[in-house]
Amino acid sequence: MQPSEKNPWLHRYASFVAFCTFLLIIAGALVTGNDAGLSVPDWPTSFGSFRMPRMVGGVKFEHGHRLIAGAVGMLTILLAIGLWRKDSRRWVRWVGFAAVMAVVAQAVLGGVTVLFHLPVAISAAHATLAQIFFCLAASLAFFTRADWRWDEAKLQDTFSPSLQHLTVATTGAILVQLVLGAVYRHAGFGIAPHVVGACVVTLLVAWVVARVLTLFAKQPALRRPALLLAGLLVVQIFLGAGSYLMKMGARGVPHPLPPVVDITTTHVAVGALVLVTSLYLTYQTHRFLATPKEEMKMAPAPHQATT
Repeated sequence: MQPSEKNPWLHRYASFVAFCTFLLIIAGALVTGNDAGLSVPDWPTSFGSFRMPRMVGGVKFEHGHRLIAGAVGMLTILLAIGLWRKDSRRWVRWVGFAAVMAVVAQAVLGGVTVLFHLPVAISAAHATLAQIFFCLAASLAFFTRADWRWDEAKLQDTFSPSLQHLTVATTGAILVQLVLGAVYRHAGFGIAPHVVGACVVTLLVAWVVARVLTLFAKQPALRRPALLLAGLLVVQIFLGAGSYLMKMGARGVPHPLPPVVDITTTHVAVGALVLVTSLYLTYQTHRFLATPKEEMKMAPAPHQATT
């Protein structure tokens, strides 16, 4: 079996799958934004048939979403097979397997959402799993890079909490924030929890970026994703405020207005990019930094040092 570093096509293909997954998230956001969730009222058939329905009105969003999801599912299965055959790292293979399980579960959740007429809990779970699946797909794109190693020369991080812990907490908070956003979009509760979550995420991202720029500004592997994360978050905050104001201004309108759909869909898409960027920064802190405890584990024993 050849390792992934001798198969650059595997990285290119994994990156393509991650990009298609991002498009799938956009397609899903368009379904919600256009109130098209029940435009096709059955599943797995469409209007009682497996034939292509007329792509008009909300059907083009709902059925189009299903078509993209089916394509991404097939691409993910092929990626997992490619990893199993060409990548010698067992843990990477298992990440590929987890991606397949996630896309299968996502398809089932999507079907259940339709069959039970868009219950908030299942709809929010469907949106959340979409973000998790995107993280898995993006992770495979990262892991299959020819230069990806976990045993890089590490800089010491003596602060508490460590940057590793901060980035893990930030990524988790962003995921929770996306869950709150999904519940809000599906009318599970008001805007307040989502606003509180946005404040928490903003504080954590600011803390992480300040720590990186203060202590590790000369390390591009940390500086670049930190700056990208900060930029995406600023864009996301403006998109969130704009989405809310436009939705409030369009209250009472019987059909979703295209500008409202556009900005809310962009808000969802940028939120996914914020999550994956934070995840990438988390990986980078584990690749290039070591906490004092980790350095103690890596240090040779006293009797070894004297021999």
